[in-house]
Amino acid sequence: MTDALPFPLAGPTLIVGPSNVGKTRLTARALTAWLDREGTDGVVVFEFAPEVERDGRVLGGRLDRFVTPPADVWQGVLDAHAPRATADSDAAAADLAADNARRAERLFEAAPDEPRAVFVNDATIPFQTPDADPTRLLGYCAGAEVAVLNALEADALVGTDPVSRAERDALAAFRDRVARVVRLDGET
Repeated sequence: MTDALPFPLAGPTLIVGPSNVGKTRLTARALTAWLDREGTDGVVVFEFAPEVERDGRVLGGRLDRFVTPPADVWQGVLDAHAPRATADSDAAAADLAADNARRAERLFEAAPDEPRAVFVNDATIPFQTPDADPTRLLGYCAGAEVAVLNALEADALVGTDPVSRAERDALAAFRDRVARVVRLDGET
């Protein structure tokens, strides 16, 4: 049994907020609720979250920290870079972001046609380059009965570097195309 979700499992939902406020945990709860209610048929999980440890604390994190999807759930897992957190220059960050985008493209190509439910952890990671097109993922999600995506929305995106600009653009595209946005701010 899962706690009640703050949104319906219908249509597309975007969960946003700064690091470590529960975006991944809430996405995992939504995935668990869907699996409990509907089973595994047509379920797709895209895992784009990099895991970075800073000062003994993990920033970000994968869904499998909170839920282990059954074997018959299709999972596209990207061993993602965290460009802003690990690169020593804007150019190096852009190179890491481009590598993420290239490798994520292969996951999009491999994903099953006509999903019923799509769950995306750290949805903007593949779109941190100026030429990346978030409408591909959005179009894929639009065909599903439910899509739950989460993304960073924080001060880290305020920078003028190319990675932050591209990620802001991707986030704006997601906001424009979802039925609802759930903002987590970490305040109690």
